[in-house]
Amino acid sequence: MPFQPIEAPKCPRCGKNVYAAEERLAGGYVFHKNCFKCGMCNKSLDSTNCTEHERELYCKTCHGRKFGPKGYGFGTGAGTLSMDNGEQFLRVNGSEPGVRNGARLEPRAIAKAPEGEGCPRCGGYVYAAEQMLARGRSWHKECFKCGTCKKGLDSILCCEAPDKNIYCKGCYAKKFGPKGYGYGQGGGALQSDCYAHDDGAPQIRAAIDVDKIQARPGEGCPRCGGVVFAAEQKLSKGREWHKKCFNCKDCHKTLDSINASDGPDRDVYCRTCYGKKWGPHGYGFACGSGFLQTDGLTEDQISANRPFYNPDTTSIKAREGEGCPRCGGAVFAAEQQLSKGKVWHKKCYNCGDCHRPLDSVLACDGPDGDIHCRACYGKLFGPKGFGYGHAPTLVSTSGESTIQFPDGRPFNGQKTSGGCPRCGFAVFAAEQMISKTRIWHKRCFYCSDCRKSLDSTNLNDGPDGDIYCRACYGRNFGPKGVGYGLGAGALTTF
Repeated sequence: MPFQPIEAPKCPRCGKNVYAAEERLAGGYVFHKNCFKCGMCNKSLDSTNCTEHERELYCKTCHGRKFGPKGYGFGTGAGTLSMDNGEQFLRVNGSEPGVRNGARLEPRAIAKAPEGEGCPRCGGYVYAAEQMLARGRSWHKECFKCGTCKKGLDSILCCEAPDKNIYCKGCYAKKFGPKGYGYGQGGGALQSDCYAHDDGAPQIRAAIDVDKIQARPGEGCPRCGGVVFAAEQKLSKGREWHKKCFNCKDCHKTLDSINASDGPDRDVYCRTCYGKKWGPHGYGFACGSGFLQTDGLTEDQISANRPFYNPDTTSIKAREGEGCPRCGGAVFAAEQQLSKGKVWHKKCYNCGDCHRPLDSVLACDGPDGDIHCRACYGKLFGPKGFGYGHAPTLVSTSGESTIQFPDGRPFNGQKTSGGCPRCGFAVFAAEQMISKTRIWHKRCFYCSDCRKSLDSTNLNDGPDGDIYCRACYGRNFGPKGVGYGLGAGALTTF
């Protein structure tokens, strides 16, 4: 039997045998390495950008141009946003139009569906892989575009129109939306397009008479008296207002539930006008009113518009021992201040000496039954002399010396053997300081050499029975010589 060589597969591009060393696979066909390129742009291909269609190879861009959907917006993956159909690649070297490397580009045939069942735009059958839904009907993906500008649509951009067509939001608003200046939100237009089509401009009334339908007395809008319907009502203090009438009485600023303020005249104001008309006046009364001055109002106008307020706290006298300790008037709950079991007027709750306004933090109850600020309390009832400055003063305010006890020690009393080691007088619990089982006065608890005040952290008991600070203790009883200054405060030889 004669030798029969194994028949090699044929390359679809050139028709020659393809051997294993040079083969490339795509779509179940075997190509030469040199033939493995795009059939339109001749770009070399690989396994990542190769697309096979009817035994012909294309790059993804050319495949999208030739077989993908056309029109503005269908450029994702196809490399084109225009109506380019690749005609520049169809005629090569005088070959027949529509033929490339032996492959003819046939026009796409669409099978017509029965009336009312297919795509509303082209009438063809719509299969599940390409259907888009709108108005309860199925559309081809390539037919699912705006009826005016042909822009590709999706479920977000699609607007179903009364003419049973679909539009983008811009074209829908231009064609079916309200016309006129100001109606351009979402429609891409701030002017009317009706004049271009000779439709005539819509007649819009400049003013709407909300008081044309009058309500019964006490039931309508408080400002115009008209009937208030649910679509236009605004609520304020249990009353219904027209949306048009719900504005500030003075400056006519439009109000809402946040910035509306009900005035005592049963009208509504913005916060600024309410503060100017009904709030306190003068510099510093701007909290919540938006002003620091009276905006040119005269004193007579301010007094006339200000609610009546009687500043006399003594006009209503209280029974003996029950009223304000300072003025004797009755104290009501809205103005009361408490101090040491007594009730004061807020106006009277100030220092009895400097008349500074007080509060629960600053007030000090004096032994004279009055209240004082801390400074005046210290001056009147605090200890005198240098060093007693917590009051807060270290000098005399009357011109007389405040040093009543120059040596800081008692000058009378019984000396005891168990008393203070320094002065010998008895030591009471409120002023005692303890050191090495001995009790000292606080004023006597100081260093014997430098007179520095001591406490439990810097106290040193000397062998002579006295107390010293650390520096003096080291100087008197510590080791001497160069280098023995650690803790003793000296690095020299004494």
